Parts: sequence; C-alpha cells; structure tokens
Amino acid sequence: MRYNRQIILSEVGEKGQEKLTQAKVLIIGAGGLGAAILPYLAAAGIGEIGIIDNDAIEITNLQRQVIYKSEAIGKSKALEAKAMAESLNPTIQINAIADTLNAKNAIELFEYYDIMVDATDNLPTKYLINDACQLTNKPFVYGSIYKFQGQVSVFNYQNGPTYRCLFPDESSNSKNCVDAGVMGISVGIIGMFQANEVLKMILGIGNVLSGELLIYNMLTNDQQKFELVKSNTTPFSRLDFEKKYDVAENTTLEITASEALEQIENKEVTFLDVRNATELPKISLPNQLQIPLADLEMNLEKLDSNKTILIYCQSGIRSKAAVELLKKYAFQKVQSIAGGALKLEEAIANNAISI
Repeated sequence: MRYNRQIILSEVGEKGQEKLTQAKVLIIGAGGLGAAILPYLAAAGIGEIGIIDNDAIEITNLQRQVIYKSEAIGKSKALEAKAMAESLNPTIQINAIADTLNAKNAIELFEYYDIMVDATDNLPTKYLINDACQLTNKPFVYGSIYKFQGQVSVFNYQNGPTYRCLFPDESSNSKNCVDAGVMGISVGIIGMFQANEVLKMILGIGNVLSGELLIYNMLTNDQQKFELVKSNTTPFSRLDFEKKYDVAENTTLEITASEALEQIENKEVTFLDVRNATELPKISLPNQLQIPLADLEMNLEKLDSNKTILIYCQSGIRSKAAVELLKKYAFQKVQSIAGGALKLEEAIANNAISI
C-alpha cells in the first residue's frame, strides 16, 4: 500500500490518512521553496494540491528548483510541477494555475483551499497572502530565505498572530535570492519545514509554529524560536480589501515587456529602473530614470505623478514592490514590467528595436 509506512505511525493511522486525502492545499510559487514543498505533500497523499505560478523555467532556476529538468527550460513552471507531482502520485488531484496571485483571484482561491503555503520571495505578495487569509479565515505557512538563513512560521492559525504582527511596516525593503544569492540546499531545508507544518495542521499532531518564528542558520545549524505576540489591529472587511488592493477599480498593475516597449516614443510615459546602478543587462530607454528601490521613497519628487510610470527591475519582483510603494503615495498610473530587464532585453532583441 502506497501510504503504509506513515499509516503504521500511531499519530497518523487510517483516520489520519483520510484527513490527508480530504485536505486541499494551495502552494503559492513554484520556485525553490515550492519545488521542495510540492513533492512531499504529494507523496504524503494530500488529496488536492494547487500550484500557482506564472513564470517560465530558466536555466538559473535549476540550481535550486530541483523538480525541473534541463529540457524543460522555457516551459511553464506550474504545468511542469503538475506533471512531476502526478508522476510521483497519480492518485491525487494536482491543479496547475499558470497565473500570478493577485487581489482579483486570491479570495476565490483561498475560499476553496484549506491551507495556503507561501513559497514566494517578494514582500507585496506575502502581505496579500496574509490579508486574503485573514479575510477568508485560512492559515498560511510562511517561509523566507536570506542567504544562509531561513525563517518559518504559521500565521492566522486558530486566531493566532498574522504576518503583519511580525512585519507591520509594509514599506520595508528586503532582497530576494536574485539579488542576495542563495544555495539550493537552503530552500530545500526551509521547504521541508513548511511541508511539515502543513502535515501537522491537517493531522492535528505536534506543535504548530503558530505564535512562533523559527530561524534556522544553514552554516552553523543553530535553530532558534521566538515568540510572536498578536497585535490589536482591527480585522478589515471585504470592502476594505478591495479598496486597499484596487480590486473594484479593475486596475492592471503589470504590463508585458513588449507592451511597455510600444510606449517608448510616448512622452507621457516614464520608464523607471529600480535596480542598482551596477546591475546588468544595461537598458537605455527614452524618458528613463534610475532610482534603486531602497532609495525610491526618498526621491519621489523626481517623479511626475501625472505621467504613466512603467517600472522594471532585474526580473520583475522589486518592480512590484515599487508599484505598491508608489500607490501608497497616490501615484495612480504605475505598472510593473513583467520579467524586468531580462524580458526587456529579450523583447528588444526579438523585435529588432533600436534604442
């Protein structure tokens, strides 16, 4: 029997296995963390797993996103992850969602799934996950990597602390693995911790990391846990959520590189590069400004809020954070260029655009 080795555990048994079979888990992100989380949840027999990611596989992913093969470069991460999981365990349901999690689809998805697993590496999405989980009263398993250190916690579990209790300042800056670097083993270890929390919640065993932040150091094997205190923030309504994330206004916060380049002659458009000055590839566009994300809040006077601002970084992560920051300061016409400078360079080459 496929699950015999875990069923013989007294903490699991046939009843526990049935709980796993009935569970529905959404993994948000099919990158390094998602690639570590998905196989073990699938192998354990989680009845239905959703995997949402809009990215394509790149050669630099393979160093840590070990569920993908070299011949899959250029293919959809979500679809390739689904194929891998179905090959591992064809008895369960895997739903590939080749899309970006956003305010328009989050609520519907979160209402369907039981547990959300954060396998992302950008702050705006983590706040969105938190807020949508609060609104739908669903827990989410948080994971984060910075160089050789990882963090794990469970938020919004049985009225426990939320992500905002730990990080109340939404405007803080944090580097992702593209900028700071990461060893593949680091995302593997933290992903294992996250998968473990999912299984404990479903089975009702052990001590769930709610109200605690686990910090693990890969270089020293030091492991520390810090207690989290639930803040007294007032829960917001569906209307508050829609207003905060511009759901009702049907605002498009992202644009493709090709669509952005169609605006290069438009004098009412400013291209904003939020990378550091030393980053490659170099992109030179008309009406362009270069302000690193870390300095953006202190240089808002350089931007004309009456113009459309198209923002790019290296791969499209920091630019989303920049959009959120500018929206907070009432800049209405701002969009992130999906894929960042890498996609811009590709679009320029493919379309033989002379800049």
